[in-house]
Amino acid sequence: MSTDTARIPAAEVNGIQGRLITTMARRMLGKVPDSLGVMWHHPRVMKDAMGFGRKVEAWDELDKNLASFASMAAAAEIGCSFCLDLGYFMAHNHGLDEAKAREVPRWRESTVFTPAERRVMEYAEAMCQTPVAVTDELSTALLEDLGAAGLLELTARVGFMNYSARGNIALGIGSDEFADACGLAPLAAPSKAAPKVPSVA
Repeated sequence: MSTDTARIPAAEVNGIQGRLITTMARRMLGKVPDSLGVMWHHPRVMKDAMGFGRKVEAWDELDKNLASFASMAAAAEIGCSFCLDLGYFMAHNHGLDEAKAREVPRWRESTVFTPAERRVMEYAEAMCQTPVAVTDELSTALLEDLGAAGLLELTARVGFMNYSARGNIALGIGSDEFADACGLAPLAAPSKAAPKVPSVA
């Protein structure tokens, strides 16, 4: 259960608004995330974050598979098991390339990704560093790959994932095992010796 290690005990999700949110969660995810009770202590924060998340998902300048890989790569780099599992589940649920999504945690050593996909995930990882490690060379290559609007969307999506993932980790919120519940193969794990090589040729 994702709330076993949560640093704020779950509250009862009740009232009209609570019923609406739990119904929406079941429709989108098949079940109500355990973490909903944690966030229910401040419904306005939760609803505003969910609302912005829905707006992020509606952006359409970036290919949906690239958007999925970027968000998952950021989640993996930060270490958010909830976000990584949810991203994998959503890739499956939305008919995206789940075979590639499964490989995101080991994208540097996997052979399934194109050069452009690798650059997108390298950019996502670089944005998660402190200080941010995005290079002019990588940005120039991605500007050619994605165009200005696509690169802006990529940046904003990874920024939102940093907000979500870091918040979940700070609160002690872990995976709800959505992918496992729908029978997906476990996410691939990187080898300990995975090289950190740049993807800009």
